Amino acid sequence: MTNLAEIAWLFFRLGLTAFGGPAAHIAMMEDEFITRRQWISRQHFLDLIGATNLIPGPNSTEMTMHLGYERGGFAGLLVAGACFIVPAAGLTGLLAWAYVEYGALPEVEPWLAGIKPAVLAIIAGALWKLGKKAMKGWRLAPVAAGVFAAVAAGAGEIVALLTGGVLGMLWLRVTGPAAGTAALALLAWPREAWAAAANAASGAAPVSLVKLGLFFLKVGAILYGSGYVLIAFLEGGLVGDYGWLTQQQLLDAVAAGQFTPGPVLTTATFVGFVLGGVKGATVATLGIFLPSFAFVAILNPVVPKLRKSQWSAAFLDAVNASAVALMAAVTVELARTTLTSWQAALIVLAAGIASMRFGASAVWLVLGGAAAGRLLL
Repeated sequence: MTNLAEIAWLFFRLGLTAFGGPAAHIAMMEDEFITRRQWISRQHFLDLIGATNLIPGPNSTEMTMHLGYERGGFAGLLVAGACFIVPAAGLTGLLAWAYVEYGALPEVEPWLAGIKPAVLAIIAGALWKLGKKAMKGWRLAPVAAGVFAAVAAGAGEIVALLTGGVLGMLWLRVTGPAAGTAALALLAWPREAWAAAANAASGAAPVSLVKLGLFFLKVGAILYGSGYVLIAFLEGGLVGDYGWLTQQQLLDAVAAGQFTPGPVLTTATFVGFVLGGVKGATVATLGIFLPSFAFVAILNPVVPKLRKSQWSAAFLDAVNASAVALMAAVTVELARTTLTSWQAALIVLAAGIASMRFGASAVWLVLGGAAAGRLLL
């Protein structure tokens, strides 16, 4: 199997099974491409996570592009990104068709109820392995702790990451504990500030494919943070400014993005189909994901060079510790909302044992969790 064929098959399969959001996707990639296939070192994988968190766009999707680039160059980047996105976009498009045709979404909650606890176990396992690699010494502990506390208190993810990286670099290279203390004050920037930066659309107007494409191109080029930030952009632009969607349609679109595997940003596919059929879905999907291909193509060759400088290496180490702290904050929040019954706790425990003790792959854990959810929940 050639490299490109291997890349296409593996990322297409990942795109069909990667439930649970960016943290879960990255955990699955760590399992598949670092632990099992050893495409790159865990250190370089961490460097790519840290660097990817500094640019706009869907982080886990951009990680697929990085891994594709590492394995197959620029062509591998294109193939990996496309094969990860297309299955999710196709499934979301089918949900949108059913929604437009029948006025409701298919019932998938019993299956998802089991997938969520299994995904939580996958994330926790990856967090443990990446955390051991990222925390290179006690001096990174205050950086990670500060980022975790700030994000848990509601600070914006990108501000937390950048501040953790810069102050951590100074803490590692120059200063003392004052940098770690200052981080808590500087990290307190609410997530809503990032949403406000994107609400620049103007005037209600009939749905235009050009305007629809440009709107999602803008969102893809400036979107930092989680899928919750995307919701704010859609509400401000498509519900508030353009008046193209109702609040209920927006909530249904977000639900569809959660129901399907792969990147949550395929919510754009659902919205595009509702507003403009197949053409609208195509335009919206291309618009929101195209910037990521450009960002990764520019960023990937630079990352190894950053590791060679003592200053940039210190920055990367601090960013890596901050990225693990972000992942830990997401894991805690997911645990709070997922572990609401003894059945869910049982699925987490079983998935954790299957992964840590017997080395079960993330794909089988997801499928097993879905089956257990259908039976138990």
